Amino acid sequence: MSFFELKEPPRREDRLKACIADGAALGELACRRMRCCQPDGERTFTQNSICLLLPALGTMNSIPNSVVLMHGGLGCGSSSHGGNAAVRAGNNQRWGVVKDGTWLSTGLTETDVIGGGETKLAAAIIEADRRYKPAVIFVVASCVPGIIGDDVESIAEQVRSEVQAKILPVHCEGFKTKIWATAYDAVYHAIGRTLLPAAAEKNDAEKSVHTVNLMNMSSMGRGDEVELERLLKALKLDVNVFPVFADPENMRRMTQADLSVSTCPTHDDYMLNHLQEKYGIPFIIRHMPIGIENTGKWLRDVAGFFNIGDQAEELIAAEEAELYAALEPLKPMFAGKKAFVSAGEFRALSTAILLAELGFEVAGIRAFHHDEFAVVEYEKLIRLTGKDYPLNIANCQPFEEANLLKRLKPDVFLGHLNGNGTAAKLGITTHVIYNVGLQYVGYRGAYELARRLYRQLSNPRFNRSLSRFTHLPYQESWYKENPFKYIKVAGGETDE
Repeated sequence: MSFFELKEPPRREDRLKACIADGAALGELACRRMRCCQPDGERTFTQNSICLLLPALGTMNSIPNSVVLMHGGLGCGSSSHGGNAAVRAGNNQRWGVVKDGTWLSTGLTETDVIGGGETKLAAAIIEADRRYKPAVIFVVASCVPGIIGDDVESIAEQVRSEVQAKILPVHCEGFKTKIWATAYDAVYHAIGRTLLPAAAEKNDAEKSVHTVNLMNMSSMGRGDEVELERLLKALKLDVNVFPVFADPENMRRMTQADLSVSTCPTHDDYMLNHLQEKYGIPFIIRHMPIGIENTGKWLRDVAGFFNIGDQAEELIAAEEAELYAALEPLKPMFAGKKAFVSAGEFRALSTAILLAELGFEVAGIRAFHHDEFAVVEYEKLIRLTGKDYPLNIANCQPFEEANLLKRLKPDVFLGHLNGNGTAAKLGITTHVIYNVGLQYVGYRGAYELARRLYRQLSNPRFNRSLSRFTHLPYQESWYKENPFKYIKVAGGETDE
């Protein structure tokens, strides 16, 4: 039975045996294929985490002509305010319109928790449709309805005849999973169950030729989309970008393509399997096109499917020659510099590979979780660097990261914007590893990242000065401990 026949997607802990806790040398973890990584009960002490609602909202708010209706407490969904700048910029870059995301809340109270919030949800769906006349209403179940038993699917079905919009129930009950990458499955599940079938029936005769579905589940900004479109169009291929900022009315094109290709296997496998099972569209999910080698492998895979390998080799050779020439004056700055990388698993590993290609010494990696898709990336890193260094699987545990950074003393730290504070307070040069306004992907992305790092390493004074006046909240005794002290291993003991 397809997962899409279920009301909600399975947890990644169950579907992929994904896990969020391990720490050791890269080679050791790669050799045992993460068998000791723990999906649940992962630490005897944990500092913090992230709810899967956060990445889900980033995608849903990007869909044009949509309303995101949060069913939960008023605070659930408030992160949409912080993410709205990216929504406005993305709409402007793709559609030439500066438009905010539209999100509402049923604002469940203590009374609703006791008596149930289904009546309030039904009224809110009808009002959202009347007020905004959207093409799509995402009805998002947060923790509260999951606990009290509100049936968002039944309510959506009950009011369906009273609204014009498509109603897409999305299950983001944060307490159900610690792998917040499950958020991507939740959004894809809603789109695949409700939106794509109607579009496919309506446009079954519009089968495209030589068209690639380019998956972007918040994997890259518009500049990176343009770079991959440029490379694919150089191979005479048409491109559909899906799902961020994709017009719901045009999502039918996803069901008519010849091939789907992932830009981040962590994000895309759930939908790629569905597109193949239901619509017969084959897919490629092997590499993330960050870095010189990975971009070439990514292009060769696509070209191999269409039997245009010779054209791809000509393109790759020309692009690499131009890139290597552009990088030549920058690389002396990177020689001997140590880098630490922190991000979602595939982005962290592919960025580490790019840093090694630029001449950095990779000193350590922190990945937010681990699943089967990254095994090949670990093997690439070991082959490319020929060294062992710490790998930390951690869903936002800054105390472990601080310990590692104190030991490793990297020259530069690449992490997400809200995760660079620990390194910055230690005086380490920091650079954001993902920002929708910057380029990271493809050959241009490799050059742009190198150029930005060159500028920052040329003048690292800001974070060095910052470290003189700010301090981390950990005792000196912690830095002498094993950074992975509180991680449980397969036998149930801590990793001391």
